[in-house]
Amino acid sequence: MIQLKPELCNCFNKKPEGLWKALQAAIELEHSTIPPYLYALYSLDPARNASIYKLIFSIVTQEMLHMSLACNILNAIGGKPVIDHKKFIPGYPGPLPGCVEQGLIVGLSGFTRQLVKDTFMVIEEPEDPLNFPVRKAALAAAQGETIGEFYGHIKREIVEISKHRNIFKGDPRRQLTVGFTDLVRVTDVDSAVQAINLIVEQGEGTATSPLDPEHEPAHYYRFAEIYHGRKLIRNDKPGPGEPAFVYGGEPIPLDPKGVTPLVTNPKASHYTAGSQAAATNNNFNFTYTSMLKSLHKVFNGKPDHIAPAVELMESMKLQALYLMTIAVKDDVYAGPSFEYRPAND
Repeated sequence: MIQLKPELCNCFNKKPEGLWKALQAAIELEHSTIPPYLYALYSLDPARNASIYKLIFSIVTQEMLHMSLACNILNAIGGKPVIDHKKFIPGYPGPLPGCVEQGLIVGLSGFTRQLVKDTFMVIEEPEDPLNFPVRKAALAAAQGETIGEFYGHIKREIVEISKHRNIFKGDPRRQLTVGFTDLVRVTDVDSAVQAINLIVEQGEGTATSPLDPEHEPAHYYRFAEIYHGRKLIRNDKPGPGEPAFVYGGEPIPLDPKGVTPLVTNPKASHYTAGSQAAATNNNFNFTYTSMLKSLHKVFNGKPDHIAPAVELMESMKLQALYLMTIAVKDDVYAGPSFEYRPAND
């Protein structure tokens, strides 16, 4: 399970500067999940594996929202999100950045159900997962510090500091209010708490429900649906001691022929210099870096420039899909390495 690094725990010191550090770590954490989720998503044929594709895409979209919400909170308390920097991007494979220390190593891999169980569900796991049966099987409970608990530390710190001073002195014009559904304009304690609760509940659900505020399964339970191959539905007539939900709805099938076999954990240096794969991957990384630069501008005073960032995200997808048509060895295809590559490289 996810554990907070000691140096991050130390930043909860009842000072705004400590919150700046924690929220920057939260921004990096939210971003760090997106490349692994996208890599798996891009490997799926959206027609052959439509249900799985839609579920992962919905999670990626909300991770982008969560990153935006963390930026809004940081801006609201006078901090400055740092996105345009090579250290913003974690190395894959590796641990999640900044705010966590754990045994989990996250890499870039084409879709498998085992990847969902061993990596994606661990990333999104609540402190106490609600266990629902799949016929006679059930999810195993886990222990440890979670991302939700990390956000709980941030929320408590905001509330406690605000009892003694006003920390919400950031320029309200830096708030992003368009581009994603459910964005929260953060201006005070209540709106900051609202934003944090949304992040946590969309990722983990609540202690009593697997559903997010939109009454859809939270990320952890959506990944569990994919792994178990069944939608999570209400148990309309639970008997004594039986759970309120069960993985017993419509099937979520996996067509193996609709998954492109990709290289695992690619690096730009892995592709032969001058090859089509190397050139296409470099172009992808330049677009990816340009997207991060664009987002940096969005969250540092130009929120009305979100459209160019979204357009670059779409360009990334098209370049990645083209790259994944290039065979690098028998029946294995290239994939994007998600590395920082400024224009002068």
